[in-house]
Amino acid sequence: MRMSGSWVAMPTPFDSKGEIDFGAFKLLIDRQIHYGTSALFILGSAGETTLLSLEEKKTIIREVIKLTKGKIITFFGCSALSTKDSIHMAKYCEAEGADGVIFTIPPYLLIPQTSVLTHFDKCMSSVKIPCGVYNNPSRLGVNIEPKTIAELSAKHSNFIVDKEAMANVSQLVEVKRLVGDSLDILCCDYPKYSIILPTLAVGGTGTANIGGNIIPEEVAKYSRPWDSYEKVVEAREGVFKWQPLLTELYKLTNPIVIKAAFKVLGLPGYTLRSPHEDYVGPHFDKLKDMLTEMGVVEKYSIK
Repeated sequence: MRMSGSWVAMPTPFDSKGEIDFGAFKLLIDRQIHYGTSALFILGSAGETTLLSLEEKKTIIREVIKLTKGKIITFFGCSALSTKDSIHMAKYCEAEGADGVIFTIPPYLLIPQTSVLTHFDKCMSSVKIPCGVYNNPSRLGVNIEPKTIAELSAKHSNFIVDKEAMANVSQLVEVKRLVGDSLDILCCDYPKYSIILPTLAVGGTGTANIGGNIIPEEVAKYSRPWDSYEKVVEAREGVFKWQPLLTELYKLTNPIVIKAAFKVLGLPGYTLRSPHEDYVGPHFDKLKDMLTEMGVVEKYSIK
């Protein structure tokens, strides 16, 4: 399995009572398939995963697999406070038939790089399905160094994708230099980092994004790997055009503004869980105006 193009990190849709809305999940998943998204990432930070119980996570894994199997590649986040709990989630995903799993460094612990290597080594050894890592030092406090990624890639054939989220192009270059084509490199679409174009330029294969929740077809187009000059030009034009919207979507932590945009477009599942608060007032009005002026409402709203 190779990971390329647009890999959308989906929010968890809740109904008005705060319960998981699987009808909304189906609509949102079918929408991604329709507009050419390559893969889905469920139970990431955009999925409010820290606000879900273990049983809710397992229910999401089980039910989402029913909605996506054979239709679109779907990976599930297995972040946890311990290696043991990450392995437990990964084994559950494998048993249920998931396409793959994503591991992160346990938050808050600020472990040294030797422990980072050990953690991922144990996690990847626990399953046979495809695995990836999400390197997000701004949230987790520790960077996964390129040497660590290279060691894991050399040891684990099921380690197939590295999602990078940091403002450091030199890391992208070093990871690519060390792993070559044995590992696919994707990046987040956080505009403050602005690493979409550098990632594709060094040979990365796409983006693991939140923007695709709102403009899926456009993100799918500018996330394609650069195998022709035409795609280079299209990616550059697309990123430049949609950068203001990405900036707005990332104004607050995920998925607050994403779900506000769902509300504007008439999409279901826009309820947030506490302590998140709704995006209201002038901020919401600005978002609505932007989505209207950029043609997003006309193209994507539920009539």
